[in-house]
Amino acid sequence: MKYAFLFGTATALTVSIVNKIIYVSATLKNNVSPVKGNYYNWRFGKVFYTKQGTGSPLLLIHDLDVSSSSLEWKEVIKKLSLNHTVYTLDLLGCGLSDKPYLTYTNYLYVQLISDFIKNIIGHKTNVIASGSSSSFTLMACHNDSNLFHKIMVINPQDLYQLNFAPSKKSISLKILFDSPIIGTLIYNILFSRKHVKENLTKKFNVYSSKIANYLDLFYESAHLQNCQGKYLFASIKGCYTNVNIIHALKEINNSIYIIGGQNYTNIKTIIENYSYYNPSIENYIIDQTKYYPHIEKPSIFFDQINVFFDNN
Repeated sequence: MKYAFLFGTATALTVSIVNKIIYVSATLKNNVSPVKGNYYNWRFGKVFYTKQGTGSPLLLIHDLDVSSSSLEWKEVIKKLSLNHTVYTLDLLGCGLSDKPYLTYTNYLYVQLISDFIKNIIGHKTNVIASGSSSSFTLMACHNDSNLFHKIMVINPQDLYQLNFAPSKKSISLKILFDSPIIGTLIYNILFSRKHVKENLTKKFNVYSSKIANYLDLFYESAHLQNCQGKYLFASIKGCYTNVNIIHALKEINNSIYIIGGQNYTNIKTIIENYSYYNPSIENYIIDQTKYYPHIEKPSIFFDQINVFFDNN
């Protein structure tokens, strides 16, 4: 019994040291931290944001992914700031924002976006949301349409997948990832540099130098604040960030524009399903792109922004 206890203690200590080494090595280059910005002291933690340019307000919301951050927009933000007051934020649990130990839900982000617009932007705003962030952006608009003008979403989640609710299996996964030592180790394995690169490669239409440019940013972002992004990852795997948005889609009167990557899985079906519940939705598919059309073809993406937001 004594030896088993000593072995368990030694193992836990070893794993803790390994986790610490991974954290230090992943953040050593300090690629994300030099970004200049401010912090919004929100009720659940500090939220990092940037503001630049002049003109009508435009809020950019990155994909809800622990490896993503507001740097997802670096291909287009400078050009957008010539005609707009551009706001970006690192969602709670991502980038330079706090990563508290809590259950991250879709409604948590609905509250965050609504509060950010009210307290920081202070005006009705146009919004562009990427990937998994599309659902809570649309829900926030449904809750208070007076905060939003027009909404553009990029490769939104499949409506069927958004219906997946927490189950015994997914809750067990959340508990595992939330655990302090083993959960962190598994998280570090899943977000190793090799796996982050593989995941990025799958999301780009073709392998390009841009993958290398974003690899360090995504890898570091996933490990900031001692790898506490695992709490958001646990909630995503637990299906807590999912929500049925069909009712909201039916009732939103704000203009919605879907940008799709030509080779993103089932994008045409996804657009058809969204348009079925809200026939006024417009869309445009950018050729030879996948999950990140705004990164792969920023010029074409920028043209579509001008078409949608400047067309009154």
